[in-house]
Amino acid sequence: MADADYVLSIIPPGEAVAFAARMAPSLRQSNRRPLFIDCNAVSPQTVRKVEALIASSGCPFVDAGIIGGPPREGEAGPRFYASGPHAAAFAALRDYGLDVRPMEGTIGSASALKLSYASLTKGLTALGAVMMLGAERAGVTAALSSELDASQPALKSLLERQVPRMYPKAYRWVAEMEEIAAYLEADPAGAEIYRGAARLFERLAEAHGSGGPEITSLKAFTAKRG
Repeated sequence: MADADYVLSIIPPGEAVAFAARMAPSLRQSNRRPLFIDCNAVSPQTVRKVEALIASSGCPFVDAGIIGGPPREGEAGPRFYASGPHAAAFAALRDYGLDVRPMEGTIGSASALKLSYASLTKGLTALGAVMMLGAERAGVTAALSSELDASQPALKSLLERQVPRMYPKAYRWVAEMEEIAAYLEADPAGAEIYRGAARLFERLAEAHGSGGPEITSLKAFTAKRG
């Protein structure tokens, strides 16, 4: 950090606050005051806790939310939405290939956008996975697959793409679903949906690690065509 101009925190969301707490003393002792950008999938409430910890170091702070996966051949890569008074300073990293998009709003706005987006994309993945498992238990997997082909081909294509990608990431999505629940605290019913999704991903993460039958069932469903 003695030579750093920027510190980007990109870690599992459940570790964001603890990481900031570990970093703050070192940042205080440094002769430099790098721009600290929290890029984690956390609620506006959580990112404000991170901001408070970093404020004690004197470093400027940016709230950022990453939307999109890692760069791949032929794809543009992720977008870093940024909010807060120092968001424009973060945008200087565009010169090095990062797609930084400052947005209107205060600290918490970028995190709110990220969780709004993730609640849809990962929420659909959770809904699809739980219903695939329900169909398997009821013995109607083939019929459901056929009906999706006939009436909801776009949805089926989405699930066939997204559900298999979820298995190795499910452990990280547990805390993210809890953060979405916190984000939705003003809507208790909505928050409960995502607490349930957190428990689902917790179970699937354990099943993925042990090669459990639920993962086998989901793989079978998403491998079907017609």
